[in-house]
This record gives sequence, structure tokens and C-alpha cells, in this order.
Amino acid sequence: MVDSIEAVKTPYEDLLREVFNDGAPKGDRTGTGTRSVFGRQIKYDLSEGFPLITTKKVSFRLIATELLWLLSGDTNIRPLLLQKNPIWTEWPFKNYLKKVGKPIPEQDSEEWTQQIKEFEQQVVNDEDFAREYGDLGPVYGKQWREWLGADGVPIDQIATVIEQLKTDPDSRRIIVSAWNVTDLPQMALSPCHAFFQFYVANGKLSCMLTQRSSDMFLGVPFNIASYSLLTHMIADQLGLEVGEFTWSSGDTHIYDNLVEQVEVQLSREARPLPQLKINRTPESIFDYKLEDFEVVGYNPHPVIRGMVAV
Repeated sequence: MVDSIEAVKTPYEDLLREVFNDGAPKGDRTGTGTRSVFGRQIKYDLSEGFPLITTKKVSFRLIATELLWLLSGDTNIRPLLLQKNPIWTEWPFKNYLKKVGKPIPEQDSEEWTQQIKEFEQQVVNDEDFAREYGDLGPVYGKQWREWLGADGVPIDQIATVIEQLKTDPDSRRIIVSAWNVTDLPQMALSPCHAFFQFYVANGKLSCMLTQRSSDMFLGVPFNIASYSLLTHMIADQLGLEVGEFTWSSGDTHIYDNLVEQVEVQLSREARPLPQLKINRTPESIFDYKLEDFEVVGYNPHPVIRGMVAV
């Protein structure tokens, strides 16, 4: 293992390198261990390219189908699995094993891989099983679309933001929060990307995301691209150009089990960012489909596999 790395200079890779080289050793909820820094920020001018990182291949299909699922307000993994998107499976799978009293295999073992595939297949094939064991609790989609007010009336934060942007674009309160303190104990995973805000100036829509916890290798490339896609979609709905996407992070870390993967990634030269093309503007932000999006000119380095810490 090398002690430090000098390589490509791009915003995401620069921060990844800083965490790799300078991160403090810290424990974590999963027991995996991390290298961590605190309080960092990355900015992208979305007019210059879509920030789908190029030092490893990142699946736009998985990013887009997850975002559309979040916007639907769903919290069950079945719709994702029906689209062959398994990125949320580990948490309900582990909860399922606990509920039925089965031992939890070592993550990434052959037994883990086999059992999780069987679990996914049962979620897909059996709607009753999916209802009982495939739900994540009141995570992002629930908070975005149906935050329960103190008076018992649900609040659709996404619809509210769209209306604010139409009627009062100079407001400093165009905000969506997933951090519902009351609901946290019922969530399979407390929101990592917890709070985002929109800003309009000179006919351009900008977005700032605040993350409390940022897995730099696996999660952050998804988060940056997902909220950049959302910014494009809302701008498309409102007839605005895209401005800046700002990513802000609290605990910013690399898991100890992903250090070798990060070494490989940081040895690569970044390539030009692709462009995002939206082929259809539906009537509502909630009516986009995967085929409405096209990523043009994406030429990444090969994928680097890594296991999410659960």
C-alpha cells in the first residue's frame, strides 16, 4: 500500500486524494473503519458538462432509476429490483435475516451473495413478501413527497419547491429536507444526503446539497450525479438554464475495505465530462421516464467493484 498519491486534478478526485492522504482514522456504525475529514465542498458548473465521474464507470441507469423512484415517493425496494437496480437491497436483506432469526453471513462471502440473490428474487416474485420485508421505512421518498405535518396533513416538499420556483424564485426558503427527526428511528438508514436548496439567478437554476455522511468511493459519485440530474429536470420543467451544483459534506470518508479500490481510481487520468440531453419534457416533474434521458460522450475508465458497508 502506498502512503500518498499524486495524480489527476479534478474536484472530486482532488477531495478523494485528500481523504486518502490526510484522513484521520475513525470508527463507524458498521464497524468497518474509515479515513475521514470534515466539512468539504465541491462545485460544478452544470453548463460545462454533466458530473458523471470518469475515473471509473458509474451507471447512469442506476442513478436515474433510483432518482425516479425517490420522486415517486416509494420506499419499497421492489420497484427498483423490477428495473434491475439492487443498490438498496443490503439494508432490508439484513433486517429480514434479523426478523426471521437467521444468522447474518459475512458480507461479500459466497453465502451472503447467494442468500441476497434469493432474497431479491423473492421480493420480485412475491408482493406480500415484498410488503413485509422489502420496505425501508420512511426514507427519502416518503419525506420528499409525504412529510407528515404536526397537524397530520402530509406535505409534498417536491411539489412545493416547484411551485415556489414558479411563483417566488428569489425566495431563500426553496428547500427540501429528508432529516425528519421524528421518523429517524423507523428508517433503515438515516438520510446521508439530508438537505438541498435551490437558487435562481440570471435565468439559471442552481442547487446545493448538504450531506451529513459521505462515502467518497461508492456513494458520492452517485449523489453528485443524482442531484445534478434533478437540477436538470427541474430546470427543464421551468424553462430555465442550469447553473451550479454545489455539494457540501460533513463527515467525508473512505472505508478501510475500499482503500485498494481508491488507489486504483486515483492512478487514472480524468477524461472530459459528458453532456446530459433530455429528449422529452413531460407535464410534471413526476412523469419523467428513464428513456427521456441521454448521456452523450461518456468515456469512463472501467468500473471498479466495491462492497457497500452495511
